[in-house]
Amino acid sequence: MISHAREIADEIGATVILVYADVIRSRKILESLTGDERCILAARTDEAAHDLSEMEGVGGRLVRVPSVELSTLSQIKVAVILALSSGLIHSEDRLVCLSGSRRHGMLDSLRVVDVGREFEIFSAGSQGITKRMRYPHVFDRLLTLTLEFADEGKEGRPIGTIFVLGEHEKVMELSAQMVLNPFNGVPEGDRNLLNPSLKETIREFATIDGAFVIRDDGVILSAGRHLKASAEEANLPQGLGARHRAAAGITALTDAIAIVISQSTGEVRVFSGGKIFLEIEKETRERKYKARE
Repeated sequence: MISHAREIADEIGATVILVYADVIRSRKILESLTGDERCILAARTDEAAHDLSEMEGVGGRLVRVPSVELSTLSQIKVAVILALSSGLIHSEDRLVCLSGSRRHGMLDSLRVVDVGREFEIFSAGSQGITKRMRYPHVFDRLLTLTLEFADEGKEGRPIGTIFVLGEHEKVMELSAQMVLNPFNGVPEGDRNLLNPSLKETIREFATIDGAFVIRDDGVILSAGRHLKASAEEANLPQGLGARHRAAAGITALTDAIAIVISQSTGEVRVFSGGKIFLEIEKETRERKYKARE
């Protein structure tokens, strides 16, 4: 499949070949990828990312993606948005993407992605989201946490919540505290989402009503915040509720980015400019079952 991907890349003039390299068990094949400057490698575990980074020729062409079960298309979406935020790819790039199942150790999906055009297909169009990320590594961490919470839940129960990142002063003006702010008075270093020890605290407070408001640099200002701005239902896909309307509304009035976990489905949606920029769906039980057959 890799040789086929290279042929397609040559034929269509693709600038990047994005490969989920953690499913490849052949050292020889991995070495051929690291030697190709068009290749960006994606890895879902720290161990795989470390092993790949140690290989000659990889350089910075490595994307660490969350270790969660996603649909094939969502695997590609997540890798692309993280590569975008890291500056490894750009909106004008054309990609050939290869993804697959770690359970079977094989690549099983090939997709051509025109970044600028495809993100319009994925959702509602590019809203200049990368320009809203003052600190891309903070967005990467927040997206990873969100996907992990959506996948794992809390004590076997699904989580539904909103994270609002950026333009915090205006977001605070357009929102109100619903409960006692659990982060009030906590030193900034102890409430920065880049702090690994904060993960379980965030998971705990994700079960209370309201949104998290997060500063550009990752410092959590508040949880349990009611977002006063709300988009009309007609502007959103059918079936999305109050959380999604609130996320659309706050991002329409500010330069913030909002990420919503749907409690009912576990799907994750990223909002920018009042619209859904990215939708990420979990791997369904049906797809898991078919993968085992």
